[in-house]
Amino acid sequence: MGPEPVPQRGAVRGRRVSADTSDVIVHPSPNCGPRRDGLRPHLIVLHYTAMSGAEAALERLCDPGAEVSAHYLIGGDGRLWQMVDEDRRAWHAGAGSWGGLDDINSRSIGIELDNDGTHPFAEPQMAALEVLLPGIMARWDIAPEGVIAHSDMAPERKSDPGPRFDWQRLARLGLSVWPREADPQGREFDRLARAFGYPPEAPQAARLRAFRDRFRPGADGPVSETDLRLLADLATRWPARS
Repeated sequence: MGPEPVPQRGAVRGRRVSADTSDVIVHPSPNCGPRRDGLRPHLIVLHYTAMSGAEAALERLCDPGAEVSAHYLIGGDGRLWQMVDEDRRAWHAGAGSWGGLDDINSRSIGIELDNDGTHPFAEPQMAALEVLLPGIMARWDIAPEGVIAHSDMAPERKSDPGPRFDWQRLARLGLSVWPREADPQGREFDRLARAFGYPPEAPQAARLRAFRDRFRPGADGPVSETDLRLLADLATRWPARS
């Protein structure tokens, strides 16, 4: 991975910072700052790296010139790096919103997963994620509905972690949510999507794609009754914090 960088304020090399495994590798990124306006994280945003490997992603996430970072990176083999302390603002989300709130960087923890979105996420990687998430959620009082996709809060710009990510697996462990069909009671897609959290300013086609990538992988065509029934349950049981 090249020479070791000088430790930055984002994390301190050689000590266990926040992760819930003794195998965390602390690799500080300078690309971070204080959370704005005293905000605390109430979201966890999952990403894929779309790079040639975990080491390449790590190099970019710690490159001052790239101006991007995340709190954690998980390799396909389950290796876990922490680049930014959880109480700091990492630069992972970019423009977007969730539940009517912007500056998602100040409101979230970012986790990058070594994957390009075209193949399933490796078992060691998913197992490491399942160890990491409960501790973060407990420390910051983040509910399962607060674990979202990058594409959820930026559907016009982003597609990660994409339709190959197993959200239902996380939901079975109480680490995210999964809908059952409910009566939409005449409510249309836009109202339901906004109630769950999707940004209304994004085109409907982008929001529909993000919703289906997460909850109906492989579905296509215009908005269907199944889409509305699943989204009605999400909007009713897990309306977004605003």
